Amino acid sequence: MNSTKAFIGSVPSTDTEPALRILRRLLAGMEKPPALRLWNDTLHGHDTAVDFTLVVRDPSLLRQLVVARSPLLLADAYFRGVLDIEGDLYGALRLKNHFESIQLSWRDKLALLKDALMLPAPDLGEIKPDAGFASRVARRFAHRHSRHSDRAAISFHYDVSNKFYGLWLDEERVYSCAYFEQPSDSLDTAQRNKLEHVCRKLRLRPGERLLDIGCGWGALVCWAAREHGVHAHGITLSERQLEYARERIRIEGLQDRVTVELRDYRDLEGEGVYDKVSSIGMFEHVGLRNLPAYYAVVRRMLKPGGLFLNHGITHDEEGWNKTAATEFINRYVFPDGELDCISNIQLGMERAGFEIHDVEGLRPHYAMTLRHWVHRLEAQRDAAIAEVGEAAYRVWRLYMAACALEFEAGGSGIYQILASNRHPGKWPVPMTRRDLYRSRPHWDWGN
Repeated sequence: MNSTKAFIGSVPSTDTEPALRILRRLLAGMEKPPALRLWNDTLHGHDTAVDFTLVVRDPSLLRQLVVARSPLLLADAYFRGVLDIEGDLYGALRLKNHFESIQLSWRDKLALLKDALMLPAPDLGEIKPDAGFASRVARRFAHRHSRHSDRAAISFHYDVSNKFYGLWLDEERVYSCAYFEQPSDSLDTAQRNKLEHVCRKLRLRPGERLLDIGCGWGALVCWAAREHGVHAHGITLSERQLEYARERIRIEGLQDRVTVELRDYRDLEGEGVYDKVSSIGMFEHVGLRNLPAYYAVVRRMLKPGGLFLNHGITHDEEGWNKTAATEFINRYVFPDGELDCISNIQLGMERAGFEIHDVEGLRPHYAMTLRHWVHRLEAQRDAAIAEVGEAAYRVWRLYMAACALEFEAGGSGIYQILASNRHPGKWPVPMTRRDLYRSRPHWDWGN
């Protein structure tokens, strides 16, 4: 990559033998090891059968890996252009499983350390992240989830650039899991499917009031008003999203039915104001300790018997413990984001007074969504780099590809939970779910 040479600066030339010994020890046992390209541009182990080439542009990276033993160094090196992948990115990301399974004898560990110390120490003055996204890593967040820190965390992720997101999201600009009725669906079709699926689950009727907490760029509130005749209100903490959503509402002529505002969920006023509430990809940002307060606000805003659709990502284990994966997410992508297992999410909703009606797992849908996003981002590589810089492009590319593999493997899940504000004697959904899958919405099923 020609741009990368300028991106990372110059690196010193050194003997490649210690580096090759380190890499070969670390890659030993792989059924199909990658080819290696080092800083002097020499290629080692090239074979037509390899899926990817691992490019190391600075020998000091290998020294750091052996001495510090932090897997985040690999991600940081990729963002800075010190480490690169030529070929199958998904195949390269599977190296994580290989590295986690490595078991070295004390002799091998000593040999690794000896070779590492033969390599130069990193010169932080020579190699730095560029001035873009990756240089402002989120070390200042500490999961406090105050109004100020939540707004800053949302801004960190979503206020990068509206144009950047527009390069790879669908036409409706939906930044959450799509709904593929068949694998051949395009991303645009699958995201329209998702918007309609959410509206049908909420059994939206003309004239009802819908609140969308974390409304993004306004896709759901506009769809619900346009296709289902509701009055929709969205809130967000992202100024860029707010600007886009308001302009979208104006262009679509929905000012009489759709409003959006910059507001923290804790500052919502009133009681029993809305017939329905949607929360799409929102509870991940709330903080596990704050979920009871979040549910309490939703319940207060809902009319008795009103429906609440809670859609979000979950973890395969309880709580948000510190691991390389969680630290990566919080440092580079979602500051203060926290996940929990689906059973705890449901339990929290029930403790808050909600009655759960349906739970739908969408894990394969999100894996497909993420692969679509990565493909579209890669197709717009030059435009993305021009908009946000190469480091930010690399952060999003690596993050979304890694997440696709995580969803495919089952380490992460995503669910839609449909619940109601418990009300004695009222059953707010149909006796069956046929209405969700009819070719046209059917609103005449009664109470």
